[in-house]
Amino acid sequence: MRTVWRVLLVLGLVIVLALGGVALYGAHVVRASFPQTAGEVSVDGVAAPVTVIRNDLGIPDVYADSLEDLFFAQGYVHAQDRFWEMDVRRHITAGRLSEMFGESQVTTDAFLRTLGWRAIAEEEVSLLSPRSRRILDSYSAGVNAYLGDHGGDQLSLEYAVLGLQNPDYRPEPWVPADSVSWLKALAWDLRSNMDDEVYRAIMSGSVGVEETEKLFPPYPFAQHRPIVEGGAVVDGVFRQDVPGTADAAAASASPVARRALLDVAQVSTLLDTWLGPTGPDVGSNSWVVSGEKTITGKPLLANDPHLAPNMPSLWYQAGLHCRAQTDDCNYDVSGWTMSGLPGVFIGHNDAIAWGFTNLGPDVTDLVLEQVKGDAYVVDGTEVPMTVRTEVIDVAGGDPVTITVRETQDGPVISDVAGIDTYTAIGDVTPVPAPGAVATREEPPPRADGYAVALRWTALEPGRTFEAIDALNTARNWDEFRDAAALLSAPAQNLIYADRDGSIGYQAPGVIPIRDGYDGKWPIPGWDSRYRWRGTIPFPALPSVQNPTEGWIVTANQAVIGPEYPFFITDDWAYGARSQRIVDLIEEATANGSVIDANRMRSMQMDSVLDLAVFLAPKLAALPTADDTAQAVALLDGWDFTQGSDSAAAAFFNAVWRQMVARMFDAAADTDLIQADGGDRYWQVVKDIWDQPDDFWWDDKTVDGTQGRDETLQLAMSAAVAELSDRLGDDPAAWRWGALHTLLLQNQTLGDSGIGPIEAIFNRGPVETAGGDSTVDATGWQPFDGYEVNWVPSMRQVVDLSDLDASTWVNLTGASGHAFDAHYADQVDSWVAGRQYPWTFTRAGVEANGVDVLTLTPATP
Repeated sequence: MRTVWRVLLVLGLVIVLALGGVALYGAHVVRASFPQTAGEVSVDGVAAPVTVIRNDLGIPDVYADSLEDLFFAQGYVHAQDRFWEMDVRRHITAGRLSEMFGESQVTTDAFLRTLGWRAIAEEEVSLLSPRSRRILDSYSAGVNAYLGDHGGDQLSLEYAVLGLQNPDYRPEPWVPADSVSWLKALAWDLRSNMDDEVYRAIMSGSVGVEETEKLFPPYPFAQHRPIVEGGAVVDGVFRQDVPGTADAAAASASPVARRALLDVAQVSTLLDTWLGPTGPDVGSNSWVVSGEKTITGKPLLANDPHLAPNMPSLWYQAGLHCRAQTDDCNYDVSGWTMSGLPGVFIGHNDAIAWGFTNLGPDVTDLVLEQVKGDAYVVDGTEVPMTVRTEVIDVAGGDPVTITVRETQDGPVISDVAGIDTYTAIGDVTPVPAPGAVATREEPPPRADGYAVALRWTALEPGRTFEAIDALNTARNWDEFRDAAALLSAPAQNLIYADRDGSIGYQAPGVIPIRDGYDGKWPIPGWDSRYRWRGTIPFPALPSVQNPTEGWIVTANQAVIGPEYPFFITDDWAYGARSQRIVDLIEEATANGSVIDANRMRSMQMDSVLDLAVFLAPKLAALPTADDTAQAVALLDGWDFTQGSDSAAAAFFNAVWRQMVARMFDAAADTDLIQADGGDRYWQVVKDIWDQPDDFWWDDKTVDGTQGRDETLQLAMSAAVAELSDRLGDDPAAWRWGALHTLLLQNQTLGDSGIGPIEAIFNRGPVETAGGDSTVDATGWQPFDGYEVNWVPSMRQVVDLSDLDASTWVNLTGASGHAFDAHYADQVDSWVAGRQYPWTFTRAGVEANGVDVLTLTPATP
């Protein structure tokens, strides 16, 4: 895509210059998309006037008399500020990017058409309640009302640039499936351990199963506590007040494969491993503290979801308010919305607050299929595949026809041309899966490799959209749990607080039950014993209300201990972030002390690196060479924080990058997999520390076999050479922020390769503190360098004693229009850890209002 844009945008810039200069052209085109935010607009579709009050950050609060008018206005406002983003998103989920951007996106579209998100979303819309349909229809009408009066560069500057390549492109009207399909993209982004399953399969082809399983050690329950401690399933219902032992009735009734984590020896007997986290790029932090431990006497709730950085941010802040509360129009909510999706995803209403982190259940299986033509084999019988054709329209090119094949397990993703990863899985995956029941017969000949199908809960229609409405309008714990029961995919850890003083946690989602295997390796589809046996009943999922500790922490760690009778996953994050938050809360509330909102906000910026606590003193104790002595001295007295000015953090992270490349990445025979360097690998290093000749200590980039100390010395020497080249010869002058930068890049035009175009749409790079698997999770991956590639996408602290005292900050700003005042006006505060007042009451909103827009019914 970079090449296509480079050619076309250079041509476009030449044309612009010939017409009179970039400045004059920009003055016309850039401002054309800025929306009207004050005064009156007459629109078809509202029954009564709707008021939109924007504050000095451009954040809108919407006030309406009916449910239809409220969501009409939300659709209208989203389109005003973010329609380009909405349009691109629906083309992603429908597999139609080629219609906008040409042949460079055909492979992406082919993969998305194979998954079939759009068709599933359309089916889901038909299953929704009448109320949900009214919300979606009203929202769509609001979007289309804006589209009816605006087009081309009036919608967004990106359309002016797109017109240079694709002058015939016109946005289609918005429909409900455009909204619902975005939930499939979220579910894909948060799909748990699928990447780990891929990693295992391909790495085992290089180093064997035994060494691969060392890279997925057991979760350290003794050091890092799970979200829920104790509790048991009794008569099919999770009970937090019952000691944590497996329920005999549940055990006999459920065919799930149960595995107890007793100790390392017992685990080794079963599988020799318990497996680790998904990528830290899908991590998040949330915690809630009860009023008995806060200065106000009411709960405080913090949340910061970790996602890939975008320009603009994924999130759009807004409030939705019915002027008079009725049974039908019962919205009085504020928080984090996503353009294209009605309602508030995370936030609070006038009674409760909630936050999300990724639960990370294993909801996918990669299924190896024995294929014979357009049939596949199950228990010795050939079964016809479901086969369909899809036509991908291509801007500036001829349509491309693809064939999509599906088995009873799901779409055959290895059929997609141009994606080698899934083909490689079929070539090298061990059969049967390690630790699983043996197949009934000898595996069929691999020949040119097995086909690979995707079994995934999100490929079954669900009612997740209805969960958003139910969360937005819940008044208490019971109604909150009723809403959680509707959330099928993506499954999220839900934390809760209310103004009456209660706090709680609920695990939701459709989580499959497996029998005889655990889902960590690709499985043989030709044996019907590898089928799911239903899903975990919602009442049996872990839940806790008002725990004795007085707080709840979720940060992608294990949800519950090994005594829980159902298998959720073994691929948790390893708890470095979550345990650090626990420690900070216990420190702040020790000896009867109480915590306040300022302390909650400062905790969100904590950058202590757990790996450094373990490893830095050991590095400092090694014999040092002349070229590393000054750098190693930086570790003496280091407090293990990662401020942007820290020389020690720069050196330590450079050493870790070298270790990951030399110990782990170089072990694979292919570059299809690479280690993310997160806290799973930290645990590997801790586990093998006392085995200095373990296979994984070897530096596989050099000849011979190295032990632990030699590899560490080589890594330190290489780190010094790298940083001296990049930052100068004086280690004391090295700065972590000079390496750890964040580029806020436009999703489509920000990587064009044309400097002036990138300067229009991108912001940064900016220096950041924090790092991977720390509370201030500005993540980076060693194979990519030190640049930030996942972030706390927003931060919030909700004060249940006074909702107007709550605070929030977005990664970028409310507007999606380059050069708008609110395009990037929250970036500096986000970097510095500051948050803005989050007014909620009508009086507070009006007092802070800057612009007032009224949508009035069009006169006949």
